[in-house]
Amino acid sequence: MGLFDALRRRKGKGGRGQGKPGTLRGASPGDVDHLDRWAASRRGVEAYVEPRTTVTETTVVLVAHDGEWTRRRIGSLDAAQRFGRKRSIPVYEVARTGYPKRMREYTERQRVLRKKAQRERDASAE
Repeated sequence: MGLFDALRRRKGKGGRGQGKPGTLRGASPGDVDHLDRWAASRRGVEAYVEPRTTVTETTVVLVAHDGEWTRRRIGSLDAAQRFGRKRSIPVYEVARTGYPKRMREYTERQRVLRKKAQRERDASAE
């Protein structure tokens, strides 16, 4: 066995995606179910479609009125637009519009709350 044989063997195992190594995992029924449940349980939801990359298939970020958000694979821009039409959710291309300010603010609030909770845990452990 040569030096590169082990690398070749390892490369073929455990690749990303379903089926062939190196393929991207598309949207699953579980992804769409999650998006459905999430959107139904929040108000003021908008969808922001993120384009496919070399690592990830097309994704959609759902953002609620308060900035809370979730991300899942969607398959394509067309699939995201169909998802939005079916649920009366506006759909935007994040490459054109960017993310909404309320999403960034929500993420920052969550970060501050996590830090505060960690400080409180550390203080109570002393």
